[in-house]
Amino acid sequence: MDTSDFRNGLSLIYDNDIYTIVDFQHVKPGKGGAFVRSTLKNLRTGRTLDKTWRAGEKMEAAYLERKPMQYLYEQDGEYFLMDMDTFEQIGVSATVIGAQAKYMKENMEVQAVSHKEQILQVNVPDFMELAVIETDPGVRGDTASGGSKPATVEGGVVVQVPFFINVGDKLKIDTRTDSYLERVKS
Repeated sequence: MDTSDFRNGLSLIYDNDIYTIVDFQHVKPGKGGAFVRSTLKNLRTGRTLDKTWRAGEKMEAAYLERKPMQYLYEQDGEYFLMDMDTFEQIGVSATVIGAQAKYMKENMEVQAVSHKEQILQVNVPDFMELAVIETDPGVRGDTASGGSKPATVEGGVVVQVPFFINVGDKLKIDTRTDSYLERVKS
């Protein structure tokens, strides 16, 4: 592929690593040749990189496979996932799981991103319903507006919630930002 094929979300191999294009811009200056400015995100480390390409420059495309898998259990820093089609179990290191480990519950479905049979990323759902396991008690008169307090939900994640939230309440949490969205009726 070359720079004319660029689009957001496209994956490519650069410096023997796999990157996804986060943003790009074709630039045609009045003097000199055209070029493409891009922001790339490393799929293994999560770091971003700004890279400028000459127009028409060629690079190797990275073909990624996304498939649903079931999280089974964690043992000695290794997370075991099961392919839901073949029932094959695969161990994935904690470094690949990253910060999403705090949301992983046994038997939940996750999205695995792999390249040439090697899992690069494991993504939990963007929104999860989790029960509050610890927070200060709500007091009569606390309303939905007027501040927040910390609450610990299943998995040990601490989120800021309104004062009326109590232990045992189920909350909808945005796993990308660790933020409270709403209380879920049981």
